Amino acid sequence: MTQQAIRTWSWVHKWSSLVCTVFMLLLCLTGLPLIFTHEIGHLLGTEMEAPAMPKGTPHVSQDRLNEVARSKHPDRVVQFSFPDEDDPNVWYFTMTPTPAPTDDFRSVVLDARTADVLGQPRFDEGFMWVMFKLHVDLFAGLPGMLFLGFMALLLLVAIVSGVVLYAPFMRKLAFGEVRRDKSPRIRWLDLHNLLGIVTLTWAFVVGATGMINTWADLLIKYWQHDQLTALLAPYQGQPTVPVAERASLQKAYEAALAHAPGTKLSFVAYPGTAFSSPHHWTYFLKGETPLTSRLPRPVLVDARTAQVTAAPELPWYLTVLLVSQPLHFGDYAGMPMKILWAILDIATIFVLGSGLYLWFKRRQPRTLLQEAGVVVPGTAP
Repeated sequence: MTQQAIRTWSWVHKWSSLVCTVFMLLLCLTGLPLIFTHEIGHLLGTEMEAPAMPKGTPHVSQDRLNEVARSKHPDRVVQFSFPDEDDPNVWYFTMTPTPAPTDDFRSVVLDARTADVLGQPRFDEGFMWVMFKLHVDLFAGLPGMLFLGFMALLLLVAIVSGVVLYAPFMRKLAFGEVRRDKSPRIRWLDLHNLLGIVTLTWAFVVGATGMINTWADLLIKYWQHDQLTALLAPYQGQPTVPVAERASLQKAYEAALAHAPGTKLSFVAYPGTAFSSPHHWTYFLKGETPLTSRLPRPVLVDARTAQVTAAPELPWYLTVLLVSQPLHFGDYAGMPMKILWAILDIATIFVLGSGLYLWFKRRQPRTLLQEAGVVVPGTAP
């Protein structure tokens, strides 16, 4: 590589890193507790557990569960409902003032076998809510999400440029060598490079999936415009189905499951909500394998007749989004993968912090290159 190329890549790496580092530190710090969301939820009491009953105790009807949930917040509507991933006897209902997307929601948790209320945890306050909002959108909604997506893109640029710059060092140093006999700044540079290479793949995967996740709202809106519009042509001009005129939820649930044998429910989007239409319950059904369990398939059930009207295949861009979301938080292989994700997250915090240290302790740029063993034109070798 020519010296001019080294200078160019160094400039790209320096400025892409400097612009995104503070925000990446924030995302790593807030992402660390989010890796263990379910475990922390159990400690904080937001994860509910159903009481012990004989195995195979039947569930009450979906209509009964919906009735009990609505009775707790009669001034609100049900936006979503879903069973707990670990215990299908526990059902969560999300209640909002209107079907439109909002951060103003309440949760009601029911025992699906008895319709007893297990709790009404608040997910819109407290430590984990603050961590989540900072991590997702900086409390700034869609603009905040897109801004963080741009920061993730700069992280990817910084990673690629960092790999390119690491190559010249490999000619003179053993892989991962830390030159303890050099100045503190050079030792920090070697540690920065070493951990940067160790966390390279993880940081690239998490950065890329994080960037994709920031597009979630836009991708869902595009999917609704691109595919649901055609499917809903027969309903054009009809208002949202009033609650009093809706068919049995239990019949709709059974119809959805019958349409896709071998699947189980991920969540239900009620009429008029972001993931459904004004005329349907949309049942998102998932498979049993580690991959298919992350790829829910939508089944639209007419809210008046409880008949399945469509079951569109997910487009490739939503498939990418749904696969990237659990991968971003290491939620694919249980606790071992979560621990690995946490270790790599901490290592990345060190990489980002050491990068800031090297910047604040900087001398003349060409002096650092000389110290690191890269000859700059116009200087003594």
